[in-house]
Amino acid sequence: MSHTIDLNADLGEGFGFDHPLLELVSSANISCGAHAGSPQDIEQAIRWAIDNGVVIGAHPSYPDREHWGRRSLSLSAAQLRATLMSQLQWLETQVRELGGQLQHIKPHGALYNDAAGDAQLAARIAACVKSFDPSLILVGLAGSQLLNAGERAGLRVAAEAFVDRRYQPDGSLVPRNHPLALIESEEEALKQALALANHLPITAVDGSLISIKADTLCIHGDSAHALQFARAVKSALLAQGISIRSLTRHQLA
Repeated sequence: MSHTIDLNADLGEGFGFDHPLLELVSSANISCGAHAGSPQDIEQAIRWAIDNGVVIGAHPSYPDREHWGRRSLSLSAAQLRATLMSQLQWLETQVRELGGQLQHIKPHGALYNDAAGDAQLAARIAACVKSFDPSLILVGLAGSQLLNAGERAGLRVAAEAFVDRRYQPDGSLVPRNHPLALIESEEEALKQALALANHLPITAVDGSLISIKADTLCIHGDSAHALQFARAVKSALLAQGISIRSLTRHQLA
């Protein structure tokens, strides 16, 4: 039976693949400027997303451009709320001025990974999203505390899995400082993407098999292989009769 999957990418971060990627993906997570991307990069990504009918999401982070948002920061609840609300309000203004609309929110980097395992942080992020706009979809790592918190807050949530990252046996991502964190082979990325889209087990970094239920598949826009992987994955999904549809067209919880 045919089914659908969302294909997303993290964009507006100053890399050279935004335009061609936005001709391939169905959802874009656009930097809010706190970890990467100039105002010009972000504006152009928004324009290209709108031109291509790609759903736009906010990609907020810890305020840490020096470390590209990939270093954990210890913020109070008030500090976290202040930076998240500021980032979301800023990006929403840019999107609306260009004629678009925000559809989802996906944290970036260390904030995303910390919220996957930290229930208190996840609850704080979910509360911010609900306060900002309760109609938005909260995107997080499949099986994570962030999705649990989003559901408890009454938000629609989308479980995400990665085409270009390896997993640990517990379903968490292999840390980026590990030599096996990133998938460099198109063959391996394609195999993982098709397994995830077809609800089949994938191979964890230790060789064990794990099952991950995903609504959306991510290809990192900062990867040297981003465009190559996106083209191969989209072609293979369509060849198997799997439609690529944005998150707003899914029946999400």
